[in-house]
Amino acid sequence: IRAIDLVCVNLYPFERTIARAGVTEEEAIEQIDIGGPSMIRSAAKNFESVTVITDPAQYQALDAELRANDGATTRKFRRSAAMMAFARTATYDTAISAWMSARARGGDRLAEYGGPVDGATSGAEPGAAEDAFPATLRAELSRHSLLRYGENPHQRAAAYIDPASNESSVLRAEIDAGKELSYNNLLDASAALELVDDLRRLAPGGVAACVVKHTNPCGAAIASTPRDAFLRAWEGDPLAAYGGIVASSGRIDAATAQLMVEGDRFLEVIVAPSFEPAAKEMLAKRWKNARLVAVGALGDHHAALRWRSISGGMLVQQADSHHEDPSRYQHAAGPAPSDSMRRDAAFAMTVVKHLKSNAVCITCDGRLGGAGAGQMDRVASCRLAIEKATAWRERRAESGAGSRGSGASADSGVLVAASDAFFPFPDGPKLLIDAGVRCVAHPGGSKRDDETFELCNERGVTCLVTGVRHFRH
Repeated sequence: IRAIDLVCVNLYPFERTIARAGVTEEEAIEQIDIGGPSMIRSAAKNFESVTVITDPAQYQALDAELRANDGATTRKFRRSAAMMAFARTATYDTAISAWMSARARGGDRLAEYGGPVDGATSGAEPGAAEDAFPATLRAELSRHSLLRYGENPHQRAAAYIDPASNESSVLRAEIDAGKELSYNNLLDASAALELVDDLRRLAPGGVAACVVKHTNPCGAAIASTPRDAFLRAWEGDPLAAYGGIVASSGRIDAATAQLMVEGDRFLEVIVAPSFEPAAKEMLAKRWKNARLVAVGALGDHHAALRWRSISGGMLVQQADSHHEDPSRYQHAAGPAPSDSMRRDAAFAMTVVKHLKSNAVCITCDGRLGGAGAGQMDRVASCRLAIEKATAWRERRAESGAGSRGSGASADSGVLVAASDAFFPFPDGPKLLIDAGVRCVAHPGGSKRDDETFELCNERGVTCLVTGVRHFRH
């Protein structure tokens, strides 16, 4: 038997198989390769005399290596290929292990945590954390791209992708125009995509849009068309929106693109399911470096867990996948809320969920008027939201838009405020009410909730208790 100098193995596509929606256990198991990993490991172990190739992406480099060395490979090349081979079998086995562990716990990949522990307040039923989080977690990620730099120019960075995930992601998107996405672009674009994905559920048949800066929404709206949704979102805070990241849950058509390029607007990134050819042409002509990120149709599959690195380890938690249901809000004080007020409270709570804590926002008729985010005390968040909302109302009054609206229907003029956590004292709600807010929505749970309820009753302001906190750090 002649010695084997070159081993090329493409493993069964297990990761791609389990990423498909509705894949059965039998289909997944059928795609677990048996002989392939054995051949790869034996060849990699003997890299001194054997070249092992495990990815079609290596073929071009292999061809160049063989041509440069009269049909042979150098030790350096073989060692590098062996390292890649061992990494491939490790990630392959990790994917299989994670999937089988998740199936044993009743989940698709990593089991979803069924609810809070120790009696924490939540809209979900209590569940046991031990059943959701395995003793060992292994991350199976593939390098997607090397980035120009990280958050700052002196930091190196790369983007990694989960090959088994099928949730909508800016990493899987088609970049239809513009430069490659930076580290900060990816963070902001992902934050914007997550927000419109949440908001679209509040308006079946409608469109959600937002503008994000430093992962915080400075504009957000729902409307009947992509154009109206973008306009309503942009009007929330045009100063902050300049140079921001825009996301839409609907296809960007020519009418929307025409509005985007008008005036002195400047957009870094536009995220949407897709772009009409005419829209792409207009946007690319207006800003040659603007990134047009086509993520495809927004689906219903989302990662069950979120990871956060800290010194010496990782924190892992259930994703905040709670979707607001205004019919479940408790009417705690003041006049009975109308259906439209409840809907706007749900819109406000969805937006505030995506703001950095402490967070308060003020909305009106399905659009964000002012946001106060990332403050160390909730009163400061109220003041900032009021400042932004006051400026928004003044701009609308000057333009005469306050009565006719820029969306599908006229404005009610009713301001609704939402807080990501309870108000520890009634000082924050008092500021909001003094500024014209007619409905205050918050999770409740403070020992002094009654003081806030009493204030709302005295001032004739509706107070809704949602029961679900939305801290974001």
